[in-house]
Amino acid sequence: MAGTSDKPFRMICREQGAGLTTSEMVVIQSHLMNSNKSKHRLDFSSEKSPISVQIAGSEADELANSAKKALEFGADIVDINMGCPAKKVCNKAAGSALMQNEKLVEDIIKSVVNAVEVPVTLKMRTGWDDENKNAPTIAKIAEDHGIQMIAIHGRTRTQKFKGDAEFNTIKKIVNEVSIPVVANGDIDSPKKAKKILDFTGANAVMLGRATQGNPWLINQINEFLTKGNKPEEPTLEKKIPQILNHIGQIHDFYGHKMGTQLSRKHIFWYSMHLDHEKGKAFWPNINRVVDHSEQYSKFHDFLYSI
Repeated sequence: MAGTSDKPFRMICREQGAGLTTSEMVVIQSHLMNSNKSKHRLDFSSEKSPISVQIAGSEADELANSAKKALEFGADIVDINMGCPAKKVCNKAAGSALMQNEKLVEDIIKSVVNAVEVPVTLKMRTGWDDENKNAPTIAKIAEDHGIQMIAIHGRTRTQKFKGDAEFNTIKKIVNEVSIPVVANGDIDSPKKAKKILDFTGANAVMLGRATQGNPWLINQINEFLTKGNKPEEPTLEKKIPQILNHIGQIHDFYGHKMGTQLSRKHIFWYSMHLDHEKGKAFWPNINRVVDHSEQYSKFHDFLYSI
């Protein structure tokens, strides 16, 4: 969710009832701290606790140092990324590439847990490939060395986001560890969330891509799981102000030029979710807009024309 789970998006997800949101993956090193990317990724002002900061890297000392630095930016929880399948991350032996080296995984977990006094959590996949689904082994290593919670995406690294997520591996992990386990992958409806929780015995579900353009899914799942109510789709009248507020927050947070650029993907996702055919026709026009006021105005008019 790098590039999606930034501060404006985390805040709208919390408004919809998300129990925990996690920052975009960040490498906290001194030579990167003055970059705009790092400044934005490490800005948690006005956000509700708990603040979970996800760190990435390929060396134990590097990640331990990042964990310490995360606390300076307000982290209540430090999350270690061993799930990202992106080539540029895995080529640096970080993200899900770490799952190939269980000894290094152990060293990293021990170093990070010993470096900070806040809870440390872990995000990973089921393994590197179908022949090496070693998530149960890593989960046990994690539990033995102080990890407080594990989130597992039901695909291997080589699958990236292709094919269907599987939950047998997650179910196996739930049965073998005593720390909370969070199931992730292809959860796109309240019924799917309940089905996966019932099947795996996991303590919670984590949503990712299904919230892009549809953060209301979070509240719908909460309603279904906690009250058993058939969740109602919010009206367009209720959605539009929330959408426009989100776009406005992006413009304010990143500045007008960068905010206009970064809003485009959210405008695309919202448009496709609300009215696929109209959104498809609208997209080429809005995608060329470079002024933030014009972008907001055109999107406003589109939303009220649906």
